[in-house]
Amino acid sequence: MQIHQLRPNTPPKRAKRVGRGDKTAGRGTKGQRARAGAKIRPAIRDVIKKLPKLRGRGAHSFRPFRPKPAVLDLGRLAGRFPNGASVDPAALLKAGMVRRMKGRMPAIKVLGNAAIEKQLHLSGVALSRAAHARIEEAGGSIR
Repeated sequence: MQIHQLRPNTPPKRAKRVGRGDKTAGRGTKGQRARAGAKIRPAIRDVIKKLPKLRGRGAHSFRPFRPKPAVLDLGRLAGRFPNGASVDPAALLKAGMVRRMKGRMPAIKVLGNAAIEKQLHLSGVALSRAAHARIEEAGGSIR
């Protein structure tokens, strides 16, 4: 081993830094942001704070937002419309079987709880499987 190959066992300690700084300590001059503990809220936070909070739905928390369809039974349709009649939401509204909900025509679903003999031609309404089968059995059509 030669003198130029010698290495110390521990790394050398660095000189201690002393934080004297200058008169403003890197904070600029005066004002709120130069003071200790300065916490300035972003402007968007004030906008957010002024917005009302949605704090749950209370007693109506389990009621769905989307309105449910108006439900009609196939037997009632057969009693109200003649054989070969065209049944659509406008005809149901005119016959007084459905009402507007909040000024809008509701979605309509027809259930097949009764057997029918009349041929009805339905359009623009949702049907259950049983209603679909019974209308086609009676010779009606679905559009």
